[in-house]
Amino acid sequence: MKPTIVIGGGIVGLFTAYFLQKEGEEVIVIDKGDMEENCSTGNAGMVVPSHIVPLASPGMISKGISWMLSSKSPFYIQPRLDKKLIEWCLLFYRNSNSKHVQKSIPFLKGISLFSKQLYMEFIAEHDNGNINFQDRGLLMLYKSREGENEEIEFSHLAKKSGIEVEVLGKEDIRKLEPHQEVDVRGGIFFPDDAHLSPKDLYQYLKQYLVKNGVVLKSGVRITGFEKGADKVKAVITSEGKIDCKQVMVCAGSWSGEIAKMLGFKLPMMGGKGYSFVLPNNPQLMQSSILTEARVSQSPYGEKVRFGGTMEISNKADHVNLNRVKGIFESIKAYYPEFKAEFPQEDQIWKGMRPCSPDGLPYIGKAPKWKNVAFGAGHSMMGLSLAPATGKILADLGKGKEGEVKLEGFAVDRYAR
Repeated sequence: MKPTIVIGGGIVGLFTAYFLQKEGEEVIVIDKGDMEENCSTGNAGMVVPSHIVPLASPGMISKGISWMLSSKSPFYIQPRLDKKLIEWCLLFYRNSNSKHVQKSIPFLKGISLFSKQLYMEFIAEHDNGNINFQDRGLLMLYKSREGENEEIEFSHLAKKSGIEVEVLGKEDIRKLEPHQEVDVRGGIFFPDDAHLSPKDLYQYLKQYLVKNGVVLKSGVRITGFEKGADKVKAVITSEGKIDCKQVMVCAGSWSGEIAKMLGFKLPMMGGKGYSFVLPNNPQLMQSSILTEARVSQSPYGEKVRFGGTMEISNKADHVNLNRVKGIFESIKAYYPEFKAEFPQEDQIWKGMRPCSPDGLPYIGKAPKWKNVAFGAGHSMMGLSLAPATGKILADLGKGKEGEVKLEGFAVDRYAR
C-alpha cells in the first residue's frame, strides 16, 4: 500500500496524520524543520469558537494605518519592494469590509465549533492531563471607551450568530481574577472557549503517532512532484523520491511555495508573532486577551504565557525587541500588580503564522489534482482549528462527506 504524504509537521499536519492513521492509512509526515520549535509550540494555546470574524475586517484597515507608525504596535507590515507582498496587501485591503465579514462568519463558526467538539473527544479518549486543557472560557478585557464600544458591538454580533457571551463589569472580573488587580473598564466573557499547553499537546501527538506507526521525517525539504495526468504519483524530497497514494499539504506559511510547484496560486504571507513565559505572580487564573494591545495571556498554574503582534515580514529568524516590549508593557497596563521582568532574548519565542489575504484558511481539494488537498493559512487560529482541519482532510482522503461547509475555505479561490 502506498502511503499518504502529509507535508508539514505542525499541529495541523499532526492532527491530519492522527485522523488518517485512525482510518487505517499508512502515513508519512515530512517537515523541513526540526519538529521541535515552531508555530505550534509557542502560541497562546487558545481554543476559541468565539473567533468568528476573520483577520481581514474593516477595523484592521482603520487601525492598521496608525499602527504602522509605531514600532511597538500590534500589527505591522515590513515595507519592501516585493511583488508577492504587494499582491497580498491589495487582496487584504479588498477583503477588509463588512460584506466579507458577514459572509465568513457561518464558515468560521461551523469549523470552530466542530474543532472544539473534536478537542473534547480527544481529551476524553486519551485522558491526557499532561496537555493542561482548561475549559474555563476566554475573557476579552478593555480599558478605553473605544475598546468597550468595539467589544460590546462584537458581543451583539456573537450573540446574533448563536455564540454564548456575557458582558462583565469590574466586580465580575474580580471574581474571575481573585488574586490580581485588573485595571480595566470591563470585559466580554466567552464561556465556551478554552486553552491548553501547545508544546505539551505537540509532543504528545508526536509520541502517539510514532507509537502507532506514523513515520515522521524532519529536516527534509520538498523539491518537486512526479505528476501524472491529474494525480501526483510521487513526492520528490531532498532525501529522494517517495511514491504516494495522496498528498496533504499542511505546510503553514510555506504552503504557497508548494502550491507553486503544483501549478497554481495560493497567496500566503508569514505573520510573525512573539511570546514569552513568566512566573505567574500574583497568580492569574483566567485566559484573556488585552484587546487594545492585542495581547493574549494564558495561565498554566505557576507559569503564564504572554504573546502577540502580527508582523508581516520576511525576517523569520530576527527578533524585533521593540515589538516584544510592546507586549511586555501591556502587562502592567492591565495588571498593575503583576511582577514581570523583561525576558532574555533567548527566552523569546517567535514564529511565522500563515496568513491568507482574506483571513480564512485554505481547506479542501487542490485545483488540477484529484489526490492532493490543502489545510493551511489559519493565521492565529492554527491550534484552535487543527483537529477540524485534520478530520476534514482525512475524510476527503477517504472520499467521505464532511460535517463542515468548505466553500468559504476553497483552495482555488485565488487560482481561478
